[in-house]
Amino acid sequence: MSTPDTTLAENKDLVRAFIDALFTKGDLGAVDKYLSEDFVDHDPPFNAPGDREGLRAAGALFREVCPDWRSEPQLMIAEGDLVVEHFTAGGTQRAELFGVPAPAEGRPLTLRGTNIFRIRGGRIVEKWGRPDELGIMRQLGIVPS
Repeated sequence: MSTPDTTLAENKDLVRAFIDALFTKGDLGAVDKYLSEDFVDHDPPFNAPGDREGLRAAGALFREVCPDWRSEPQLMIAEGDLVVEHFTAGGTQRAELFGVPAPAEGRPLTLRGTNIFRIRGGRIVEKWGRPDELGIMRQLGIVPS
């Protein structure tokens, strides 16, 4: 039987493994492995659907636009069945994003944000998130700094 501390550590490890697999390694199968069938994304990124396929599409988009995309948790806090992750992610833009073509030499992009994940039965069942979409739009020149 696990102690509460072990469960909290396991929950953080689960979230870390999911983020690494989907966003850093580009493994779209991570959605099937780590997210429950009834997963709900309460704040899907960039107007994606609020389900598993929306998160899979977000992972595919980042990998297509920035083949070297990496996401690094800066802070992870676990309490009960929740894990809070504050992250910095980034890569080099090599394809069009929001109608903005990539320059020939590429463009570095950085995305910061915070996510809250709910864990049940060793799978992620819910996510709330606040990526800095305005920051990405500023880096692309869509919105003035």
